[in-house]
Amino acid sequence: MRRTILALAPLLALFAVPVTAQDEVSASRYVSPQQAAVERAAIAAFGPFRVVDAHTVAIVDVTDERSPAEFAALLARYPEVDTLDFVEAPGTHDDRANLALGRMVRAQGLVTRAPDGGSVRSGAVELFLAGVTREIDEGSEFAVHGWLDDLGRGAEDFAPGSPEHRAYLEYYVEMGMAEEEARAFYAMTNSVPFEQALWLTGREMQGWIGGAEPERAPSLAYAVLSL
Repeated sequence: MRRTILALAPLLALFAVPVTAQDEVSASRYVSPQQAAVERAAIAAFGPFRVVDAHTVAIVDVTDERSPAEFAALLARYPEVDTLDFVEAPGTHDDRANLALGRMVRAQGLVTRAPDGGSVRSGAVELFLAGVTREIDEGSEFAVHGWLDDLGRGAEDFAPGSPEHRAYLEYYVEMGMAEEEARAFYAMTNSVPFEQALWLTGREMQGWIGGAEPERAPSLAYAVLSL
């Protein structure tokens, strides 16, 4: 689901090809009780965002190229929002827009929260990192996997230090990671192919981005630590 189109940006601009990149991880028509409760309680909707009250917004769907503008409109109407709940966050259809959205979340000083039963998958994990404080309930779940560009190339097809890798690593550093932490986290997210997913419990993700030492499974090969 993490598919980047950064390498193709100049070409796409020339031909005016729409920016579409990522698909959901394990999407289904099932609506969780948590999402259903948010939909009932919502006082406003802006794309994938649901305003629960003056201070709380929940994500309940995939983000795309329209999401930064939708989020800006939400903040203009509800300027006191301080918390972004990841209730049902399958990922994004546009990596560039998703990273821009993450920078908006950070600039606004929001807390990102994965509540009990919350699901944060694929590109939504990058967005979750944007919180100035990140709250992860042990009953939440996360899923990561490698990315592909629109030509079917993945992280392993690009040289160390390439712009495609730096786009993610620089974002992670902006979100508060040290360089070494950013490389380790990026390697972990690319440790399984695009077509698969590495699932982590809330407790496991706390180890990666909650200040504790990560609980890395010894069977996993984090092969791109040198990127």
